[in-house]
Amino acid sequence: MLPVMKYASLVYKIKYINDSLINDKKGCGVVEEKKVTWLELFYDLLFVAAVATATHVLLHVEQGHIHAEYLLKFVLIFIPIWWAWTGQTMFINRFGKDFLHQRIFMILQMLFVLIMISSLSVDFDQYYVSFLIGYIGLRALTALQYLIVQKFERDERKKVAVFLGTCFGIGIFISLLSLFFDSWVRYAVLYTGIAVDMILPILGHKRLAKLPTNTAHLLERFALLTLILFGESVVSILAVIQPQKGDWNTILFAGISFVLIIAMWWQYFENVEKKVNKAIQRAGQTIIYGHLIILMSLSMIAASIKLMFLHEVHYTFSLYFVFGSVLLYFTATTLVFHQYRFEEHRLKVYHLGLFLGILALFFIVNLILIVPSTFIIGELAIFFIIYARFTTT
Repeated sequence: MLPVMKYASLVYKIKYINDSLINDKKGCGVVEEKKVTWLELFYDLLFVAAVATATHVLLHVEQGHIHAEYLLKFVLIFIPIWWAWTGQTMFINRFGKDFLHQRIFMILQMLFVLIMISSLSVDFDQYYVSFLIGYIGLRALTALQYLIVQKFERDERKKVAVFLGTCFGIGIFISLLSLFFDSWVRYAVLYTGIAVDMILPILGHKRLAKLPTNTAHLLERFALLTLILFGESVVSILAVIQPQKGDWNTILFAGISFVLIIAMWWQYFENVEKKVNKAIQRAGQTIIYGHLIILMSLSMIAASIKLMFLHEVHYTFSLYFVFGSVLLYFTATTLVFHQYRFEEHRLKVYHLGLFLGILALFFIVNLILIVPSTFIIGELAIFFIIYARFTTT
């Protein structure tokens, strides 16, 4: 690690002088264009594999429903994965330059991602230490990059780097203390550290707003992760839905499920591409924390489609689960895009009433009348087609 740090120091000295000259000519208010690198895309693929593993927890059905224990485990597994990915993404957004040493840091992080993936299991206790090594390794490398870069930055950039590096260091230290405890106490300590990690940047919102994120790059990063997750959802659903010759019900279910996912994809990416103002400069926390709910609910929707096809859950539970997941996704996408939309494209209150009314109508009808799973998926496809129609034109 020391040769990497020495190389980083040399590169940052050169970069610091160069950026100072550029800023003197351009002015500090100019937002630098930042492109997503191929290594970032490769990095995303590993994390999507981790998300897929976490989603598998939702397929543990007992007595016709998913026990609260598994729902909680899904959330507790998902959050560290998402936060580890977000931490590195935010560093690259503010300070990344695609230098050799930054590539080395990301490659080292991939090794810890693999350790974390291999430790994801419903039987969490058995693999706790290896999971913790993977998570702490990821977060420590991110915090270390902030502490390196702060030495060669100045003014607000230096303050933000020190602030984030320190905040993440505190969270890492608290989570690491979980090694000294057993049973539920170790989890309480672990997630206290993660909560501190996540909350301190929110409390420091005003400080971070002085060094706003590159909105275009941030949206692109989250959109690419979401796109890969959409693709993974299609593949995982088709892996379960294997129609036999002449089984038109299965073929119809697969086709309508595909229409549903395409409608969701259309709504999301048309907004990202055409309806949001990427010149807005903010701390980016709405995008960051909003996508936690978007990605979680997308995984839940994919899981609910599989369970409905396999008929492994009770009808009433499947209704609450799939409509609850869709409501979470709708709420999160509406909130994230609303704040960054061009003013003339922002939704009105009556739009929200229309969307919620359609969902409520479908849910109540399905609750009163027992309908086939294909019919429910068709209703959700109609909802997202309407949602896409009103939010993308």
